[in-house]
Amino acid sequence: MGKTIKNIKIWSFILIIIQLVIIAAFCVLYFNNFFSTATYVTPTIIILSATILVFIDSLFVWIFSLRISSLRQKTDLHAAEVIGSDVQEAYNFAMIGLAVTNDKDIVIWTNDLFKDRHIDIIDSNIFSWHNDLLPLKENDNPDTTVKIVINSRNYEAKYLQEAGLWIFKDITDFESVFAYSKEQAPVVGILAIDNYDDVVRGEDDFNDIVTKVKNVIFNYAKEYGILLRRVKNDNYSMLCNFDSFSKMKEDHFSIIDKVRQVSSKEEIPLTLSIGLARDFPDVIKLNELANAALDIAMSRGGDQVVVSVFGSEMEFYGGKTEAQEKRNRVKVRVLADSLISLIKNCSNVLIMGHTEMDMDALGACLGIKAICDRLEKPSIIVADLKNTETKARSTITTTFGKNELDELIINTNEALYKISADTLLIVLDVHIPSMVMAPKLLEKCSKVVVIDHHRRAEDYIENPVFNHIDAAASSTCELVAEFIRFSSINPRIEVNPIYATIMLSGIFLDSSYFKSKSTGLRTFEAATILKEYGADNSLAYDFLKDDFEEHKAVTDIIDNLDHPFYGVVIATAGEDKVYDQATFAKAANECLTFKGIHAAFIVGKTGNRDIRISARSDGTINVQIIAEKLGGGGHFSSAAVAFDSSSITEVKTALLNVLDTILTEATNDAKKSRGNKED
Repeated sequence: MGKTIKNIKIWSFILIIIQLVIIAAFCVLYFNNFFSTATYVTPTIIILSATILVFIDSLFVWIFSLRISSLRQKTDLHAAEVIGSDVQEAYNFAMIGLAVTNDKDIVIWTNDLFKDRHIDIIDSNIFSWHNDLLPLKENDNPDTTVKIVINSRNYEAKYLQEAGLWIFKDITDFESVFAYSKEQAPVVGILAIDNYDDVVRGEDDFNDIVTKVKNVIFNYAKEYGILLRRVKNDNYSMLCNFDSFSKMKEDHFSIIDKVRQVSSKEEIPLTLSIGLARDFPDVIKLNELANAALDIAMSRGGDQVVVSVFGSEMEFYGGKTEAQEKRNRVKVRVLADSLISLIKNCSNVLIMGHTEMDMDALGACLGIKAICDRLEKPSIIVADLKNTETKARSTITTTFGKNELDELIINTNEALYKISADTLLIVLDVHIPSMVMAPKLLEKCSKVVVIDHHRRAEDYIENPVFNHIDAAASSTCELVAEFIRFSSINPRIEVNPIYATIMLSGIFLDSSYFKSKSTGLRTFEAATILKEYGADNSLAYDFLKDDFEEHKAVTDIIDNLDHPFYGVVIATAGEDKVYDQATFAKAANECLTFKGIHAAFIVGKTGNRDIRISARSDGTINVQIIAEKLGGGGHFSSAAVAFDSSSITEVKTALLNVLDTILTEATNDAKKSRGNKED
């Protein structure tokens, strides 16, 4: 029909030209009286001629209108004639619309659904009518569909290219039911009050601050339609629908901030840890996921919400304050005795830290080695010196003789032959499987112990027989020193003075010589314990000294300093330079010595395609949250991210985008920080 219309336009143009030529010729002859035209042509003849022209034009329009109508009738077939009356009824019942287009994407036919719904698209370009359909034409996959809205109704569209057939299924009712089902889907949660036992003594639960916190919890639950049931004095189960959860999410779970504000002036502030689970129909399974989410929230230091989405990655909210230091020697003794019991009942012990092992990981490994030696249990540290941080490698090679080193350390390949059914693997200063010194050992060993001071990440070593993650500790050496000192074993565990010195060096490193926000009374006590075992603080300090080249490298990095946000600096190393990752950490710590700087991010290469971000904070900003958004992790005030990329500029851009998005969320103001000081 499009071709016929085109022909009609051409003939109409020709007819108009002919008539114009005739009229022009007549005017020339008549007004110039050529051939005595004015004498023979009277006004009556002129009127009659004009009438004839009008008649001819009208006849032309009428004939071609009939022609178009005839073609329209042939083209605009009823759906029943195309697909059969029975199938048409099925399409009507299923509310499916059909449209056929020609090779120029002009709609030449639609079925009755379009007519019944007053959708007139015949002779229209289908993409001009709805541009969202364009991906269907560009995609060769016949199973591709798009969702569009026509006259306030939802349709799912599909295109069969060979037939030029467009299929539109009305899914308005389905979308409404789906939206309602999603809104009413169950969300199960568990809420725990952090530091409750430290605030409430004995059976007295009518503490003023506790009452205020509980009022905040109940009011929040009432506002958002949450069913609360008390499980224990400091523990509540939560049940709500997805609609209520969405509102809480939009509100950024303000209950966390409200509780923190209520108790911010207290000596021991109360905070909340909440684990939520969604996107699964079985509430029993959701309850298990919520418990796991709560465990992660508490192991990361509390004061946050962790949402477990079935089949997807966990979501983290809050975590603005650093973990509250708890001084519970009874708990330390129980944990130490449990670890000692595991060591006693194994055949041998393998000890390892993280890849690029630093002084904290090395010192913790030596501390565990001292415990094993006291128990007369065969043990050895698994480490590849090439994957060890420069200062730790220098300390190992210069402090221990070759024979002593052979008895102390074994490489990762040889360690595989030391594994038996009763081997105990102790992992220190790391809990992410991909970051351990020898990932294959995790696969081979059935009994694994994890001791770490970093906030727990979602990716975690599965099913450890002993798990102790204390985000309030400044270092892993601090935790191991407590185990050594407060265990019940008699006579007490003895530690080689050089082991104690290296452990003290590890505490120096991770606490920035007792200057970091994570430094508390426990940190000084751990240092005192190590001094009792003969630790030499002067030598420990020497282990961490920079040589001239390293100091110059730090200075060069800091020269390229940007200040994109208030209190935040980013320094980038040269694209053509490769540094040790410890150099980045030193540069970040150096930046924190500048007045007004609360967080520092150093970006640079540690290999040809290995780019690393080292992040440090004075406690005002949670750099761990920022690192996690980029695929890394770490501690509240110390974190890192590794990239497989060739461009430092790209990594810096990604960092800036994350900072622009969540810096406010990750920031804890100074007043709140003061409220979280150690007791």
